[in-house]
Amino acid sequence: MPLYEYACRRCGKVNTFLIGVSVHKTPLRCTRCGGEDLDRLMSRVHHLLGEEDRMERMLDPGSLAGIDENDPKSVARWARKMGQSLGDDAGEDFDGLVDEMEDAASREMAGEEPADGDGFD
Repeated sequence: MPLYEYACRRCGKVNTFLIGVSVHKTPLRCTRCGGEDLDRLMSRVHHLLGEEDRMERMLDPGSLAGIDENDPKSVARWARKMGQSLGDDAGEDFDGLVDEMEDAASREMAGEEPADGDGFD
C-alpha cells in the first residue's frame, strides 16, 4: 500500500499516511493539531529493502569507496552507515560503541595512552 504525505494548513506539520483500499474512509487528520485541512505533497518514492538486499549492499565493494582506514572519522562514518543498514540487528548502543572506537583510534594515532577499557586489539 502506498504512503502519501500531506501538509497541514493549520500548523504546517508534514504527515505521512498509509493509504489503502477501504470501505470505511475516515478523514485524514494532522497528527499534531488534529486539523483536517491538509494539502497532498509530491514526495519521493521510498523502497524498503529486504534482509537479503541489505546484506548484498553491505558486501558490495563499492560500499567501501571513500574510506581512509588511517582516518578514524572516515571509518566511523562508514560504520554508522552500516549500522543504519542493519537497523535493530546492530544493537541498542551501536552508535555509542562506534564513538568509543573512534575516540580510542584518535588517541592512538595521536600517540596517547589508551583510556581504561580501550582494549580494541
